[in-house]
Amino acid sequence: MNKTLLLLFSFLFLSCNSKSQNIIKEKEPEKQQEIAKNKLTGNQIIVGLDKLNFFNLTEKKDLKETKAEFEKSYNELNFFEGKMKGESLIFTDNRFYFIDSETLFEGGGLIQYLETVKKSFDKLNLKLEFSDEFNNQTERHWTHKIKLNGKEYIAFDNDFGENDWGISYINFIEMLNDQLKLQKSNERFYPISSGNDGRIVLLTKEQFEFVKANYPINKEHPMEISEWKHYNTM
Repeated sequence: MNKTLLLLFSFLFLSCNSKSQNIIKEKEPEKQQEIAKNKLTGNQIIVGLDKLNFFNLTEKKDLKETKAEFEKSYNELNFFEGKMKGESLIFTDNRFYFIDSETLFEGGGLIQYLETVKKSFDKLNLKLEFSDEFNNQTERHWTHKIKLNGKEYIAFDNDFGENDWGISYINFIEMLNDQLKLQKSNERFYPISSGNDGRIVLLTKEQFEFVKANYPINKEHPMEISEWKHYNTM
């Protein structure tokens, strides 16, 4: 009797499990169809970014080609990035920046990249003056500070280790964002990647949310600083 009940129970369990799996399989194509249905076209992406004033820092002469490159990157690669000027590493949108974290970390790199991103501050009619760079290095430790608009910031103040480039990369972004906040700008720099091919991008919160909603959420796209730190175990 017990054996019969056990067999009956097993049959019912397998039957229900099979039905559940079939329902899941049926729903998966529906879900994929729904995602495809809701996916914007490249042209709609450009319209959306335009409405959010993403291209307001782009020179008028570069506007058409810049928009075309963003549309192409989205349509062909589902990738958020624009056009570079010729063979340079300068983006025409004046929002994306290549930041070689090794160069940034080493002597002279901080000033170099402050001069690079100053263009965005200028276009936003914001102030970015830097002075009083300070270095104190021992065999194990390096203290590196600088003043932006008269306020002192730490570029690096740690014992040397494996995360030196990443620390200087994040400190760089945070000092810039502090100045943007102090000057009541709604723009912020968001980290994308560090290393020798590091990138950052300047966005409003609304632009950032638009990108998150329409592009893959991965290490090749902008993140909140807290997310980036968690993802990179810092």
